Amino acid sequence: MKKKQQPGGGAGDCPAPRPPAAPPAGGGPGQGGGWKRRRRFSLLPLLSVRDYGFCMAALLLFCLGSLFYQLNGGPPHFLLDLRHYLGNSTYLDDHGPPPQKVLPFPSQVVYNRVGKCGSRTVVLLLRILSEKHGFNLVTSDIHNKTRLTKNEQMELIKNISTAEQPYLFTRHVHFLNFSRFGGDQPVYINIIRDPVNRFLSNYFFRRFGDWRGEQNHMIRTPSMRQEERYLDINVCILENYPECSNPRLFYIIPYFCGQHPRCREPGEWALERAKLNVNENFLLVGILEELEDVLLLLERFLPHYFKDVLSIYKNPEHRKLGNLTVTVKKTVPSPEAIQILYQRMRYEYEFYYYVKEQFHLLKRKFGLKSHIRKPRPRPEFFIPSPLETEEPIDDEEEDDEKWLEDIYKRRSCGCNLRQGAFKYCPLASECYLCSVSRTTDRSSVSKNEKETAR
Repeated sequence: MKKKQQPGGGAGDCPAPRPPAAPPAGGGPGQGGGWKRRRRFSLLPLLSVRDYGFCMAALLLFCLGSLFYQLNGGPPHFLLDLRHYLGNSTYLDDHGPPPQKVLPFPSQVVYNRVGKCGSRTVVLLLRILSEKHGFNLVTSDIHNKTRLTKNEQMELIKNISTAEQPYLFTRHVHFLNFSRFGGDQPVYINIIRDPVNRFLSNYFFRRFGDWRGEQNHMIRTPSMRQEERYLDINVCILENYPECSNPRLFYIIPYFCGQHPRCREPGEWALERAKLNVNENFLLVGILEELEDVLLLLERFLPHYFKDVLSIYKNPEHRKLGNLTVTVKKTVPSPEAIQILYQRMRYEYEFYYYVKEQFHLLKRKFGLKSHIRKPRPRPEFFIPSPLETEEPIDDEEEDDEKWLEDIYKRRSCGCNLRQGAFKYCPLASECYLCSVSRTTDRSSVSKNEKETAR
């Protein structure tokens, strides 16, 4: 009785250290039961001071990260990339479409095509290739504005950069520096031709159009007066009409020089800058006189865009469509007029021969040989002539959408034999009209002039 009363009656009188003897009464296996109960209620004996410091540091970093998230409007980019990689379903809801995949080939190509350098033939090929290979062919509704303001450059670069990849953008526009406005610099391609031949093609195209319709020229230039439309090419050159003098003749180089105002001034500065851009930003600049080799190199460099382009180009059905875009009523200027053009276009010719040498070097690297006639010797500039630097006037460019629709509607083509005879140039895919009603004595035209006409 005493032993039973002592624990019950003296519970409040006994010192505090004695209660630990109670666990064996309800704990079962003595010390083992007491140890398990302490582990269940407290983790303090298991954590060291270093562990507590680590936990507090992690908590501090979490708080700072949350504050950084709120102050900057979102999480760091690596967290977004991680969420996207893990397939978080809220990624699209929070941040819009995911970044585009990095393709194993150039997925951004720009063809800032030079006017009257076979561009309509190439665009027609691109229409076919885009349907065949599934790339995004991006065109523009603006066809006669090659020089842009800073805001227009930013807007155009933004529109191009946001296009679905892989894309190929094409437009008559001077070189655009994407990196200047924070964009990814695309791959550039282009084609040029002999400067005098390009000028003559444009001169007669603006007046008389091509084989797509007899009234094509009237639709293109309805405001042109009759005396201007039928102005003799020799008179235009020899009497220094604005259309046949600088700066209108300084046409090819600005497409490679860029949007700087000095790029429109005939001179060494624009020439050297154009060469620099060709070396640094253009994958290929071809020569229209060797178009088949240009297409072959494009097929090797950009197979996802230009695979089978040469076979399509050589297809007779495509040749019929291409012949509709050939300029008509071309005539040959006199040797004196041609020599004056050479003088006025000396910077254009220096650039042309530079590009031609680079193109031939590239062909040799790929084992290609030129199977064309021997080129004419380079023009000699005997008489220095001053170059005007007044603001040039844009050449009117063709509405690509319209002429493509016309081409697809018409399945037959050919030169009108009742109007005259014609012949084909196999490399440039061009036919030239030898007008029967022409009063000039063709027998007096020298062999060199005929070479110039071709």
